[in-house]
Amino acid sequence: MTHEAVRTRRDGAVLEVTLDRPKANAIDVATSRILGDVFAGFRDDPELRVAIVTGAGEKFFSAGWDLKAAAEGEAVDSDYGLGGFGGLQELPGLNKPVIAAINGMAVGGGFEIALSADMILAAEHASFALPEIRAGTLADAATLKLPRRMPYHVAMDLLLTGRWMDAQEAARWGLVNEILPADKLMARARDLAALLASGPPLVFAAIKEVLRETEGLAFQDAMNIITGRKLASVDRLYGSEDQLEGARAFAEKRDPVWKGR
Repeated sequence: MTHEAVRTRRDGAVLEVTLDRPKANAIDVATSRILGDVFAGFRDDPELRVAIVTGAGEKFFSAGWDLKAAAEGEAVDSDYGLGGFGGLQELPGLNKPVIAAINGMAVGGGFEIALSADMILAAEHASFALPEIRAGTLADAATLKLPRRMPYHVAMDLLLTGRWMDAQEAARWGLVNEILPADKLMARARDLAALLASGPPLVFAAIKEVLRETEGLAFQDAMNIITGRKLASVDRLYGSEDQLEGARAFAEKRDPVWKGR
């Protein structure tokens, strides 16, 4: 499936989503809504298990909010569609793994899309910045997420100054999983996606829902929610064929065959 600004490619259980809006892969309202529809389709398709999100070209992953569209009157508080800006960071019920393959600069909202992924791979030349401070506006999602992903003082440095952070520094703070040569980035992302796609989808769903729904709760309160099977994904997992299959495969010293039910 191909849209003017968003290209998608299916490979078995893996969906690749490529933002393709020259020159900087910036996102306007129309593109954000397309991305929201694409990621919602991924969420709702039982045949798809993992997504990769990346940008076209070698310079930009995404420059974030399209300032040209803003200058023409598109408001910062526009309705960006299902999933909020970029279609990913506010998408409800997304219980499947997403890998961000950062092929260049991830700026502002582009950085926030990367933060919405579960794993981040970066090309050696990739870099990250939140320049909103210089434009007198708020990097809203990053303000919430970044201090939870890296040391508070480093996150505040990025938020308050808008400075650039290269891939090596991002790796040092644990913000990216791996740094790769640019020509190896997508191959590694596809290998990782294939590995995840072979894993137990009901467990992945439970992990993502548990993290999302218990954030901010005291440990015992969160544990009570899990052991009480109060989350749909956990309840489904604990009563599933896959749970029995995992135990049988372990006992029989063979690889499990996951059915997602």
